[in-house]
Amino acid sequence: MTIFSYFVISYFLGTLMAGYIVVKFLGKKDIRVEGSGNVGARNAGRVHGKLSFILTFLGDALKGVIVILIGEYLELSPEFILIGLGFAIVDHVKPITLRFKGGMGISTFIGGMLAFEPLTAIVIVSGFLLLYPFLKSFTFAGLGSFVLIPLSFYFFGVQHLVNVITGILVMMIIFIHREDISVRLGKKGK
Repeated sequence: MTIFSYFVISYFLGTLMAGYIVVKFLGKKDIRVEGSGNVGARNAGRVHGKLSFILTFLGDALKGVIVILIGEYLELSPEFILIGLGFAIVDHVKPITLRFKGGMGISTFIGGMLAFEPLTAIVIVSGFLLLYPFLKSFTFAGLGSFVLIPLSFYFFGVQHLVNVITGILVMMIIFIHREDISVRLGKKGK
């Protein structure tokens, strides 16, 4: 019963949308009808400036952190903790409270992975810095750096199933960004 409750809590934590709250509070606007209509940090920044971007990023990242900390408090296995993070990301992307129109899950993913394994920060930053000069795209370099997380876990000798679940989370984030990827690839092809 504890695992089921953890998954339910994780899922509903994902529905707390920082971008919606921040832009509504600071700018008196509904972010869902402003800019791209996305309630994530990038659109919050476009709609209402850097402070909204930062607060939204931190708020959404905090959801991932809280999910990991709850799982650790409940002394769940790392596999179940990461699955809980997956539930939070899914509801962040398709929040039931905002008619299934949410963010892209990056902030929640990053916050959760950093809480799960703090050394992930080195992998993400190093991967981004290595990839950006070649790819010339924040999106591609960022997503590429995420691919390095399960690879680094493999070399660090992290348990196989944990590595597989981490890989699934990364593929989920890439899948969520499929439209953005195809648009950017289309621009590069021109």
